Amino acid sequence: MSLNPDHMIEIRWHGRGGQGAVTSAEILSQAAISEGKYAQAFPSFGPERRGAPVLAFVRISPDKPIRVRSSITEPDVVVVLDPGLLNIVNVASGLKPDGIVIINTIKNAQQIREQFNIKSRIATIEATKIAMEILGVPITNTTMIGSVLKVIKIVRMDSVMNL
Repeated sequence: MSLNPDHMIEIRWHGRGGQGAVTSAEILSQAAISEGKYAQAFPSFGPERRGAPVLAFVRISPDKPIRVRSSITEPDVVVVLDPGLLNIVNVASGLKPDGIVIINTIKNAQQIREQFNIKSRIATIEATKIAMEILGVPITNTTMIGSVLKVIKIVRMDSVMNL
């Protein structure tokens, strides 16, 4: 079974303060809205400082208003900006059976599966390396947005680029 962008998609972002997880959620949400879809994005964090773990959530529905306003506990997609979080957070918690975890890491999917006992589908990308090569700074959230769009065709890349 694969993710169906014709139904509501729920995405949970795991990052650290200052990495852009909240901004990424907002960008995806705004891109979806620009396409006439329904979307919401919101963060989950307290008074943490820069570098502390944060969560951000995105819901995108192609044709129905989104009535739920709670955090996402059973995501279709989990995005991990900082692979160090794998050591302290069960990022795959609640992931739907056909869900996928997208991780910024130099390791391959099999290494991640074995080291962290993640049973779900895993996609890995060296987002930090790509950001350094293209931007000259380790701003990985934009690369990770591209990864999400590659895995699930929930919005068009040009919708993101035109924001």
